[in-house]
Amino acid sequence: MAAVAELRDADAFEEIYAYIFPRLRSHMRKMTRDTTMADELSQEVMLLVWRKAYQYDPSRAQVSTWIFRIARNLYIDSLRRRMPEFDENDPAFVREADLPADRLLVNAQDAAALTRALGELKEEHLEVLRLSYFEEMPHSAIASALAIPLGTVKSRIRMACEKLRWVLQHTTR
Repeated sequence: MAAVAELRDADAFEEIYAYIFPRLRSHMRKMTRDTTMADELSQEVMLLVWRKAYQYDPSRAQVSTWIFRIARNLYIDSLRRRMPEFDENDPAFVREADLPADRLLVNAQDAAALTRALGELKEEHLEVLRLSYFEEMPHSAIASALAIPLGTVKSRIRMACEKLRWVLQHTTR
């Protein structure tokens, strides 16, 4: 390393490269789990070793330790570069405006009407609706759980929805 740092000795660097690069690339592949990225980072590490060889201090670490520390720091920097910057105006972070009072009232009335309509359904229809829409079970799983034919599940869901639609259309607010 001293020859690389002081004399810019390409032969000395080639020896270091031949020894450390396969280990470095293997280590980077384990860290990144991406062959292309690992190879690119490994090349960047070796380029930094060439450029910053003068910074190596043999009293503080072995050459391999110093190189692997460069690799670790370069990998962390690459992760930081890939992270999107925080945008406080992103719609996902902007609080939705409160609904106007009239809209809140209409929503409450709609919820009450739906609750009343659900109360008028037969228990068997209510059960298939609950499993299908609230438990998000597939129709075949509902049929298995209730030990009824698949066609019966589909018929009960259709009839329940028709009943709800009729009740809601004929209910005044």
